Amino acid sequence: MILTDKQILIAINKGEIVVEPYDRSCLGTNSYDVHLSKYLATYENEVLDAKKHNTVTHFEIPEEGFVIQPGTLYLGATLEYTETHATVPFLEGKSSVGRLGIDIHATAGKGDVGFCNHWTLEISCVHPVRVYAGMPVGQLIYFMVDGEIENYYNKKKNAKYNLKTPKPMESMMWKNTF
Repeated sequence: MILTDKQILIAINKGEIVVEPYDRSCLGTNSYDVHLSKYLATYENEVLDAKKHNTVTHFEIPEEGFVIQPGTLYLGATLEYTETHATVPFLEGKSSVGRLGIDIHATAGKGDVGFCNHWTLEISCVHPVRVYAGMPVGQLIYFMVDGEIENYYNKKKNAKYNLKTPKPMESMMWKNTF
């Protein structure tokens, strides 16, 4: 079951959902709009290796915007820091962003109960598009969970994305055993 605007507000008031900065006008019928932060990153190497730590170069989007290019994966971040303690958050791109040919995530649209951080976005595009810091980029949808939770994400010892940062985080696949 997806939370409605009223249920999201109740969860925010209870501290079960945290959004910072919070803006009531970003609350939709059954979602909360999030925005592109000023930080983007690109991988330093052209060929990435799933077993190695692939480093990124961070940069800030200038006031006049930044043109993202097809064929390049950009890591972005949400302006909003979020915490979700009793529901499963899903991040979906806004339709207006999709209609510009921008995808904001390749596979990582679902969060875990206990996720507490800015969301890293995996941004790609089909043709050059100028993007701006602060532009609406996605919406968080919250799903109810059934049953008690044993292992909250923010308390997992092996969680790879618990380092709190407003900057996008590169893949930590290399920390897996395979």
